Amino acid sequence: MKDRLVSPNISEEEQLIEGSLRPHRLKEYIGQEKIKANLSILLEAALRRNEPVDHVLLYGPPGLGKTTLCNIIAAEMGVSLRTTSGPAVEHAGDLASILTSLQPGEVLFIDEIHRLARAVEERLYSAMEDFAIDVMIGKGPGARSLRLTLSPFTVVGATTRVGSLTAPLRDRFGAIYRMEYYDSEALKHILTRSARILKVPAQEDGIEEIASRARGTPRIVNRLLKRVRDYAQVRADGIITREVSKAALDAMEVDEIGLDQTDRNMLLTIIQKFNGGPVGLDTLAASTSEDSETIEDVYEPYLLQLGFIARTPRGRIAMRAAYQHLGLTPPNTENGPTLWNTTS
Repeated sequence: MKDRLVSPNISEEEQLIEGSLRPHRLKEYIGQEKIKANLSILLEAALRRNEPVDHVLLYGPPGLGKTTLCNIIAAEMGVSLRTTSGPAVEHAGDLASILTSLQPGEVLFIDEIHRLARAVEERLYSAMEDFAIDVMIGKGPGARSLRLTLSPFTVVGATTRVGSLTAPLRDRFGAIYRMEYYDSEALKHILTRSARILKVPAQEDGIEEIASRARGTPRIVNRLLKRVRDYAQVRADGIITREVSKAALDAMEVDEIGLDQTDRNMLLTIIQKFNGGPVGLDTLAASTSEDSETIEDVYEPYLLQLGFIARTPRGRIAMRAAYQHLGLTPPNTENGPTLWNTTS
């Protein structure tokens, strides 16, 4: 899955490159207009009161800019950013060490916050609400609790699974924003900006072709741009046109709406092996040799957005649009799923 061109996850190698393309201020950030409008008010109010900004929770599919927004929050507030993730904070003592080292007003970014251990999460409650943390001194009958006062700070949490957060943790965030997939116009603006930074000559129709196959995700659109740039330099005259973009992405098996071979295989598994569904998530994972969490967090959101699959209490089912995109007849026909007769 890590080798997929249209994967919304980021590899370690890409982090350095992506950093150069990230906007650093809210006015530079493209898309998510409702979030930008609300966030600008939240930040301006905190600055006027000379207080840390309220705790912020960002949720939505990967690759939509949650980490970028967190960096922008810290930059707009003029404070440093400390970064960790839910799986990295294994013990309550790890959290205490992080919190006690925070400077006044600093932003603590917790990626995958839904994966915090329960003991760590419970320790975070009082820290977020009262800016204090209780630590145990000693062991056994002589152990005692010591309450440490913390400098006021801001937690920015990011998650792809907001439903997995416990209600007490979710309630401690003063601002909760849902990240939406980007429309084609926003992706074209991102591509134009990225092409300028990378010094890649690109025509508008070439930009449009890449944007249409980027699954509404900025991380993917920048990755596709870099691969099309390579193709243009080797197979063309270095200029990204519609023809060059189409040839490059076709060669990499990314179709006109951004599906790759892995997406098509998953849809075909539901349709051909399970008669269109319903099929349970674990069964689907075993049949496609994929992790069930990967299917749920990475593959499904975009397919759900397209209306290609649906989640039901009994499992996943393939929708009519998926059959049509794959050139198959929906199962309500007399002979079942067969190839479309393209001559009719």
